[in-house]
Amino acid sequence: MKLTSGQRLVMIGDSITDCERRFPHGEGLFQGVGKGYVALVDTLLQTAYPELSIRVTNMGIGGNTVRDLEKRWQTDVLELAPDWLSIMIGINDVWRQFDQPTIPESHVPLEEYETKLERLARSVPAGLKGLVIMTPFYIEPNAADGMRRRMDEYGLAARRVAERVGALFVDTQAAFAPLLEHVHPTALASDRVHPNWTGHMLIARAFLRAIGFDWARMQ
Repeated sequence: MKLTSGQRLVMIGDSITDCERRFPHGEGLFQGVGKGYVALVDTLLQTAYPELSIRVTNMGIGGNTVRDLEKRWQTDVLELAPDWLSIMIGINDVWRQFDQPTIPESHVPLEEYETKLERLARSVPAGLKGLVIMTPFYIEPNAADGMRRRMDEYGLAARRVAERVGALFVDTQAAFAPLLEHVHPTALASDRVHPNWTGHMLIARAFLRAIGFDWARMQ
């Protein structure tokens, strides 16, 4: 596993990351890390690797776009001095183009998204040991669907950024594909964006695979 003893993992993003986490810092007792994939990542790390005492901090905020992450990067990332950092952003950057089509100032164009994401990925704390970039997603198996097609464009932008900065890459959209061969999207998320525990487990599993989690330790 890529994380080592005593390291801090900060996970930043939007509502998918947030999931009712504690403020100002999402960590600690009584579901301080929230009720989503971050909580599952934390639980599995603590269960499989108790000797490492890995500290997981959830810094997601619902409704955020890459613009919002840029505004709070200093306080919510740099000042926390993480050893590892994961970024999952882009859903609202795309969604506002569809649920607020007449409010263009709320839309984040693809070029701006990619530019800002790369700028953030390069503005990491000194001594950062690892960076993980996760794609945005839309829980829809039809790749020709308008919002799914647009989300895939932003996912490809996230992949390009990860390649350019040398980050680990997690394709969360692809993580949903096997299950969507058997169930309707609304079985995972009524709005096809905010997943239930099954959806969050798919995201957590994809992240853990990227960092080399040894599933044999769960036996």
